[in-house]
Amino acid sequence: MENKPNENLQTLAEKIKDIKTAMLVTAESDGTLRARPMQTLKFEGNYLWFLTSSDSAKSQEIRNESHVNLTYAQESDKLYVSVSGIATISRDRQKIEELWSAPFKAWFPEGKEDPNIVVLRVEITQAEYWDTPTSPVVHLIGFAKAVVTGESYHPGDNEKINVTK
Repeated sequence: MENKPNENLQTLAEKIKDIKTAMLVTAESDGTLRARPMQTLKFEGNYLWFLTSSDSAKSQEIRNESHVNLTYAQESDKLYVSVSGIATISRDRQKIEELWSAPFKAWFPEGKEDPNIVVLRVEITQAEYWDTPTSPVVHLIGFAKAVVTGESYHPGDNEKINVTK
């Protein structure tokens, strides 16, 4: 039985809730892919929210090509997540106010009224996660079983999530 989109998004939210930093991948004008760390500020519905600079390279790249990818990794738990989506940049003052916290003043000296601050919203279109057991013993047993039975070794959960409207 296939999960419903809302259940899928709840599963995704649960997977990434404790991973605050994602690598945002955008495409430069020549097609070169570029990644940089971003702090996920909010997961709401099928949107991920960030703050960034209007004049940053990522903002320009998103204006040229809105398809992006976000990757999350929690190495200690052997959890890896890839999120594909459509990014938009806006000057939504209400959302800036909602997402703002004092440490952002390091990047935006004029505070939340800084004219360079913008909201980066990623509408999730698809995601995939790999969630593997952390115990070396569990890995060893699974690996040994695969060798003995001739079956492929699958060390954990892997699921692709399609988000439909």
